[in-house]
Amino acid sequence: MKLQAMTAQEVKDSKTYLEWGLSEDEYQEITKQIGRLPNYTETGIYSGMWSEHCSYKSSASILRNFYTQGDQVVQGPGEGAGTLDIGDGQGVVFKMESHNSPSAVEPYEGAATGVGGVVRDVFSIGAQPIALVDSLRFGPLTDSHEQKLVSQAIKGIADYGNILGIPSLAGELKFDPAYRKTPLINAMCVGLVDVDKMHKGLASGVGNKLLYVGATTGRDGIHGASFSSKEVTDEGQGSAVQAGDPHKEEVLIDAYMTMLDRYQDGIIGMQDMGAAGLVSSSSEMVEKAGLGLSLDMDQVPMREKDMTAYELLLSESQERMLLCVKPDYVEDISQIFWQAGLEASVIGEVTEGDRYQVFQQGEKVVDLPVKSLASGVPELTYEAKQPEWMASDQDDDYKPVISSIEEASLSILASDDFSSKQSVFNQFDSLAKNQTLRQPGSDSGLVRIPNTDKAVALTADGNSRYVYLNPEVGGQIAVSEAARNIVASGAKPLGMTDGLNYGNINNLEVYYSFEQSCLGISQACEVLDTPVVSGNVSLNNGPFDTPIYPSPIVGMVGLLKDYRKILANQFTSAGQAIYLLGETGADFAGSLIQKIQEDRIFGSPRINLYQEKQNQDFVLTANDQGLLEVSHDLSEGGLFVHLLKMAFGTDYAFDLDSDLTKEDLFSETQSRFILAVDASKQADFEALVQEADVKVQKIGQTKEADQIKVNLADGTREELSKKELEIIWSQAFDQKFD
Repeated sequence: MKLQAMTAQEVKDSKTYLEWGLSEDEYQEITKQIGRLPNYTETGIYSGMWSEHCSYKSSASILRNFYTQGDQVVQGPGEGAGTLDIGDGQGVVFKMESHNSPSAVEPYEGAATGVGGVVRDVFSIGAQPIALVDSLRFGPLTDSHEQKLVSQAIKGIADYGNILGIPSLAGELKFDPAYRKTPLINAMCVGLVDVDKMHKGLASGVGNKLLYVGATTGRDGIHGASFSSKEVTDEGQGSAVQAGDPHKEEVLIDAYMTMLDRYQDGIIGMQDMGAAGLVSSSSEMVEKAGLGLSLDMDQVPMREKDMTAYELLLSESQERMLLCVKPDYVEDISQIFWQAGLEASVIGEVTEGDRYQVFQQGEKVVDLPVKSLASGVPELTYEAKQPEWMASDQDDDYKPVISSIEEASLSILASDDFSSKQSVFNQFDSLAKNQTLRQPGSDSGLVRIPNTDKAVALTADGNSRYVYLNPEVGGQIAVSEAARNIVASGAKPLGMTDGLNYGNINNLEVYYSFEQSCLGISQACEVLDTPVVSGNVSLNNGPFDTPIYPSPIVGMVGLLKDYRKILANQFTSAGQAIYLLGETGADFAGSLIQKIQEDRIFGSPRINLYQEKQNQDFVLTANDQGLLEVSHDLSEGGLFVHLLKMAFGTDYAFDLDSDLTKEDLFSETQSRFILAVDASKQADFEALVQEADVKVQKIGQTKEADQIKVNLADGTREELSKKELEIIWSQAFDQKFD
């Protein structure tokens, strides 16, 4: 077997490194840092480690400005997943990851392995996974290609999560021409850990062993990190997409947890072999200790014959982990994985110095400085350019034309974005583990923490239209909307992870959107006390000149100290007073009604973060005092269609009697909630309103009926059939696939 496919000089002369994603300047920087030409394997290693996906070279300078502080933060950015304190010595561990490029080429495997990877990020900390969340973006469903992408990606996510037995409890599914052939697949996993038993991705202690556990290594996914760092130009790139085995991952999780329970003292650190595979996990783990390592490729469990060090180091085969273990514990720990039918093999050890050395068949095939691999890539900065249209297309006087409330409502209820996704939810096992308190379709999912009264709320959200129109404000709204989802369930928001999805970063308008939306995210996190503790950046989505909408997705968790105080998100009885918390303005920039009526978006979205915080705190206070029965945040689509959703699936309708106009019913003013209060608690609730000095108005009442009556101050009088509207809403999505 030829250990190097080319000589170092042939690599230089052929410029193979350009095909692997390294620039000419980066290649020259590598030769400068190591003092010679890198050989074939070493060049491949750098192409993975210096890719955007692994190095964050274009985003690191911006990400450092995120708000990451807070008494609740146990582990912030820098590890496989972030951790927040939820009391009683427990932490909630969570992370969001994207698998966009692989899913564009192989939607089933790409989406499935995205779930597998983020689950490993969570249990590599030592946490038991308890829930999954997803956020998905596709092109319009009128396109048969998009219909296939949607069906296959959702099936991939559902199959992997269901086999693992991890409930999928929340998520969102959105559509826009901006995502045609460029789907966004963001998956989030949430886990629980005893804080004193957490582990980091660390390889320290000279002589400690590097133990490979899990599945064998094949040739799938080689250069997957580089592939995910560039624009997908065709569908012939399937070799860069990994194939997953959820059955094997289920066994791996069980073996892992058994190991942690029995041999906690013998484990120094552990990390998933994710992007860039073995080379990434090993170099990152040892760099944190300021030491070196030696790896023997002959000891790596192989699925295929005659694999070279280049292939073994860069393969992204799934269901594999790397552990740093004290020598005396190697045999006992390995036995656990062998008994589970998994691989366990010592492939190297921690060494003195700072060298990353790899051997195969007795020959040294890699000899590099560790820091050069893990953090040696030169950071890239750009001069941001505000999009020209932002200064020229800001028609803030726009209002939709509402000929009738029923007609406008039907257009939203039947839209790809708003119509019921129940058929999608039905593909997920949301009741696995028997701790689910609220299933998909609500503002946020809820899962009870075993043997306690506590529950964790979780959600994923992000309106990309707002970010496109005003990146800074759009970033603020993304965080606020996610926090509002958590609050609407009765839980207090604790912190967030992010999936930052953008177009080609060399497009300076894209860079502007990235920079400014991250600024807005950080501002909102500080005001709302929801620090960023983990996340993922995915750049170069879509062609240079027609990138996707800037799409930061916010994954958030919150804590409900007493699960019995969960707020319903649908009407629960007749005679409940309906209140609107928050002021309503003419906020139609980027709204769903604008998109539907104008077939484009324009204007300036807006939000007041301090008003957002005040309104969220009011809902939590009112709930703590036992004054609320139902809460629903207001977001895409506006007030009236969310009132309808609160009535759908129940025995109740409502009468709406308000000084709002018919246009106001479809405004998307931020920081608002719909609250329902039992008649016996109205006086106490209204007293609290006066004390809190928030804007609240009574707008209606629930009733046991089908007819919905609307009476507005502008003279609008309409009667609508809830049943007829619900039929349209419940069937529209599935009919797109007929």
